[in-house]
Amino acid sequence: MQKWIRVLAALAAWAVASGAALAQDAFPSKPVHLYVPFPPGGAVDIVARTLGEELSRRWGQSVIIENRPGAGGTIAAAAAAKAQPDGYTIILVASGHAIVAHLYPKLPYDPLTDFMPILLVGSSPNMLLVRADSALATVADVLALARATPGRLSYGHAGNGTSPHLAGELLKYMTRIDIAAVPYKGGAPALNDLLGGHIPLSFNNIPESIAQVRAGAVRALGVTTAARSPVLPEVPTIAESGLPGYDTGVWWGFVAPAGLPPDIKARLAADCAAAVQVPAVRERLLALGAAPIGSAPEAFENLIRSDYEKWGPVIKAAEIKGE
Repeated sequence: MQKWIRVLAALAAWAVASGAALAQDAFPSKPVHLYVPFPPGGAVDIVARTLGEELSRRWGQSVIIENRPGAGGTIAAAAAAKAQPDGYTIILVASGHAIVAHLYPKLPYDPLTDFMPILLVGSSPNMLLVRADSALATVADVLALARATPGRLSYGHAGNGTSPHLAGELLKYMTRIDIAAVPYKGGAPALNDLLGGHIPLSFNNIPESIAQVRAGAVRALGVTTAARSPVLPEVPTIAESGLPGYDTGVWWGFVAPAGLPPDIKARLAADCAAAVQVPAVRERLLALGAAPIGSAPEAFENLIRSDYEKWGPVIKAAEIKGE
């Protein structure tokens, strides 16, 4: 009798292990929800949809894009942090994810411990933009007008603590000019107000604004990284426009709720990395001004923690607060 009990127990254990293995091998067996912390049309949304299409093709499952804008990306992140850590909810965050805790001391989640980095997708400069009919032709013109009329100029950005906001504050910090920062719920609304003449300047990511630059609706006065962008090589860097040492940009990456099983994490990381390297996806990202990267989870985690430590003192000195 005891022999049969041992046999049945072994069979039961094998069945459980086999079922778990089959379930994991089948991942994903249903649609995956991809949260986007900003509105449709912005850089994060464009990158998410580009990769979502490839992941859907690769998995044979729908990738459902859920735009949840507001509060510098924290609304979407708070929802994602509460999701089951089963791989069926992921979020594409921008570089503001690393520093948001400095802006919102009472966040309902911890950006460093409540999420598991999956993959660094890519990076891009931001750009300082004006309308095509603006009298401001160079970064030097902006600085001259700001010094002549302190507090009169303003610039739009994607939300407090986002990379376009930090780009603007870095410009103010290094030049000691007084320009008002106007937060929006994403880069696309800021760009729309720039086009409508409601604000004179805007800092935007290249992917969300390159079409308007190429169409001649807006002009790029400078890119925010130390090197020029290969997709807009005619646009000077802000550093070479008389501000040496000015260098900042934006990155995007996939994270998932903490507690993700190691095999699901590995599958997500491998599939997302493969998606970034698909020639059509790379061409799409490069055409948008985003440099594909596709680094491993460990390297991405190191970048998040490094940015958290790097920008903390800057945010405190500039007294930047959440919206």
